[in-house]
Amino acid sequence: MIRLSFSEEEVKELDYQRYHHPHPRVQKKMEVLLLKARGLSTEQIAHCVGICQNTVRSYLREYESGGMEELKQVRFRQPESELQAHKSTLEVHFQEHPPTSIAQAAKEIEQLTGIKRSEVQVGIFIKKMGLKRLKTYAIPAKCNVEEQETFKKKSWSLA
Repeated sequence: MIRLSFSEEEVKELDYQRYHHPHPRVQKKMEVLLLKARGLSTEQIAHCVGICQNTVRSYLREYESGGMEELKQVRFRQPESELQAHKSTLEVHFQEHPPTSIAQAAKEIEQLTGIKRSEVQVGIFIKKMGLKRLKTYAIPAKCNVEEQETFKKKSWSLA
């Protein structure tokens, strides 16, 4: 059983942080510690907060080992794509040679890096790079071809 003692300042800090910390997980941790400071049992805290007793105990151990600063740490596993190492070269390549489809982008990525990814993964990667997919529309049947060519030359030319 973990026995903790809380000062009045720590209780005030827990009470403040349970609503004002930017991350909801940290808010929940602060709520657990505040309930513990108010004398509730592990079982009662788990029931009130909606988490299991083991999670309550792990939050209490975190506080015991590192105090308030340890509770404010948010540690999630965030896997990183192998394509991240090639981001800058792919960015330059796609700005010089924009792909017409995600399938084409996937093929170009495989040719340039040797890494094969599905179209969904390539679409997500391209979006994270900040590139946007542009939708193309059909040209009306009765259009003025000369006016259209003039528009292309004016608006598509690199300035």
